[in-house]
Amino acid sequence: MNKQYLVNQIRQKKSYLCVGLDTDASKIPDCLRHEDDPVFAFNKAIIDATADFCVSYKINTAFYESQGLAGWASMEKTVKYIPETHFKIADAKRGDIGNTATQYAIAFLKNLPFDAITIAPYMGEDSVKPFLQFEDKWGIVLGLTSNPGAADVELKELKGGERVYENVVKTVAGWGSTENLMFVVGATRSDEFINLRKISPDHFFLVPGVGAQGGSLAEVSQKAMNKDVGLLVNVSRDIIFASAGTDFAEVAGARANAYANEMAAYL
Repeated sequence: MNKQYLVNQIRQKKSYLCVGLDTDASKIPDCLRHEDDPVFAFNKAIIDATADFCVSYKINTAFYESQGLAGWASMEKTVKYIPETHFKIADAKRGDIGNTATQYAIAFLKNLPFDAITIAPYMGEDSVKPFLQFEDKWGIVLGLTSNPGAADVELKELKGGERVYENVVKTVAGWGSTENLMFVVGATRSDEFINLRKISPDHFFLVPGVGAQGGSLAEVSQKAMNKDVGLLVNVSRDIIFASAGTDFAEVAGARANAYANEMAAYL
């Protein structure tokens, strides 16, 4: 998916919501346990209920890879079920050198119909570039994450006062373009968004951490939106696990609609 198509979808839907399919098999409602593939059955129902209110889905691959071949099959069926109109993200956080990175890129961006993959950039340019070689595909590089451990590395100061994450964003921006490169920025780091926009005014940010992690959609929108909106705000648990009953899909749809309505007010 190219940038202009994504921007058009955001403008048309008045939503920059990304629904995170972090489908923990242990949390699937009992009403689906009889299904041949409960994970896919759950995801399918969630997608059907939320597709009108979001522009993207993010599949956290750990929840699928942990289930072995069956989990990988569920993931493959899920990404193929997501409508072509929606931006599909493999949240795999891959990061390895040259030929290995190339194989990861082939796996997720060629053999599976993902539009983007998250990448850990700390092994340098040759660990990121292989993901940027596919037309209309994206690398989403970890910039400033929402977890407490970000203070261990990302927020450390280098000589001269620049912090590690600032150096990473400035450096990585030169490896691709605003047409194939995004950055992950946690919603709980809203105090850094204005600074990040000075460093990277035109890139899209994938923003996890709204909802269960306590990030503020209002703050993210006010401080990080650019002329193209430039945001995909991910919400996972607060939507997909909003109910554990037979109404799980209906409640998820209502929750996604609420987020989309709030986003429309900020556009």
